[in-house]
Amino acid sequence: MVIEDFKEAIRLIKQSNFTVALTGAGVSVESGLPDFRSSDGIWNKYDITKYAYLANFYEDPKRIWDFVRELYSSYSDAKPNSGHVALAEIEKMGYLKCVVTQNIDNLHQKAGSKCVLEFHGNTTHLKCLKCGKKYTKEEKNPFKFDVPKCDCGNPLKPDFIFFGEGIDEDVLNKSFELARKSELFLIIGTSAEVQPASMLPIVAKESGAKLIDINLKPSLITLNGHSDIFLKGKFTEVMNRILMELKGE
Repeated sequence: MVIEDFKEAIRLIKQSNFTVALTGAGVSVESGLPDFRSSDGIWNKYDITKYAYLANFYEDPKRIWDFVRELYSSYSDAKPNSGHVALAEIEKMGYLKCVVTQNIDNLHQKAGSKCVLEFHGNTTHLKCLKCGKKYTKEEKNPFKFDVPKCDCGNPLKPDFIFFGEGIDEDVLNKSFELARKSELFLIIGTSAEVQPASMLPIVAKESGAKLIDINLKPSLITLNGHSDIFLKGKFTEVMNRILMELKGE
């Protein structure tokens, strides 16, 4: 990490009256959760075309649930890392308005973040694509049934977004509203390749916000020349360093 860039990032955070963060799978890697697109990520273990599309669920819900149960098992013991906690503390201090997350692991909330928009849903609920009813995992335990079913008789789907499925309209609208309002937009632990989430920093930039990219490798936003600052480093290390600086420690 370049010291001058870090100092400038702190200055921008302190002067911003409306800072928003977009987070991705990279922020949860240090909690023991695999990301999706790295060499040891989920989509190198599973064929994305057979498991990640809404059409796959309609075609064979049992096969998808077998995959999702393995995903749930890996998530069940995951705990927030110190980076999640630092983000929550930065929000509490008033330097961060909200986190828009592409993650479905609920770790931001567990760490204490109050304003979290889950762009791609959450693993805590199941929903019926026919009648729209939602259930908690406790109500319709997917480990007890090959294919959990709604009271209306139709298969229940995990309440996170598959490719080919629309983003929740309320979450979508609120996320883009935050991006347009932001003075500073943080891109953390995401390659910013998947639309429409990848459009959030672009909308923020076009609305006048400064962009800070916090990642091990430059996101697509940085590679395309849109970021103002790139801070290279692990999520936990960078966020804790930012927190300490904001606290004056």
